Amino acid sequence: MNMSQEAGVKEATMDTGLRIKTEVKAREAASPADTGIVIKDINLSYGENHVLHDITMDIDDKRVTAFIGPSGCGKSTLLRCINRMNDLIDGVRITGVMSVKGLDINARTTDVIEVRRRIGMVFQKSNPFPKSIYENVIYGLRIAGINDKSTLDEACERSLRGAALWDEVKDRLNESGLGLSGGQMQRLCIARAIAVEPEILLMDEPCSALDPIATLKVEELIYSLKDKYTIVIVTHNLQQAARVSDKTAFFWLGRLVEYGGTADMFTKPVEKLTEDYLTGRFG
Repeated sequence: MNMSQEAGVKEATMDTGLRIKTEVKAREAASPADTGIVIKDINLSYGENHVLHDITMDIDDKRVTAFIGPSGCGKSTLLRCINRMNDLIDGVRITGVMSVKGLDINARTTDVIEVRRRIGMVFQKSNPFPKSIYENVIYGLRIAGINDKSTLDEACERSLRGAALWDEVKDRLNESGLGLSGGQMQRLCIARAIAVEPEILLMDEPCSALDPIATLKVEELIYSLKDKYTIVIVTHNLQQAARVSDKTAFFWLGRLVEYGGTADMFTKPVEKLTEDYLTGRFG
């Protein structure tokens, strides 16, 4: 290929990239996301240790939002605030407002069980129960008092299909969930989380213990699920945040430094601190 041909290919590639970006932005402008979660002036302390400082942000409905930042910056703590997991820690004190679809989740009258039904969570380490694959998936429904077999069977298949796991386990539903591979166990936990049909799915480092192939499957799953769920993911993997998220929030020492569209943040961050983190100067 001569120099003029190379220049033509490069120009065509750049033109295609610009056209795709323009089309994506046009689609986003034509269908702006609704707000799924409102976080306003959230402060959290463990005793005398002030962990979160005045966090304010709106998280879009049916989009993937990534929380990034170095260890100890508060991103997992904020994630656990969304479904009140921090209530389980002694001495925790939270001020500010956090609402999900208009429901103030910290109000005294709010039912915590209902909050956790509406807001599912997938943890860093896959934690299937020592039960069959089938019983793992429909566990939440049984807890809710649903025992109709046809309803449970339908929910099991729907959830496993939603977690891209059905074809791999449909002939093994009565086998232990602990016999699956690491990536399959994590997808089983996702199936269990979505079986109760939550509105929001929280993921705390869901791929940190997985190999690259399993990680790719989970990332593809996250991308496919955002049509149905508002997804918030905590990750140390910047490439993962860039691949799967629509918006990214960067945290530093318990403060929200920058929050915006992922493509914009990774290509032209506003804050110098964000740029330093994304380019590997610290972290």
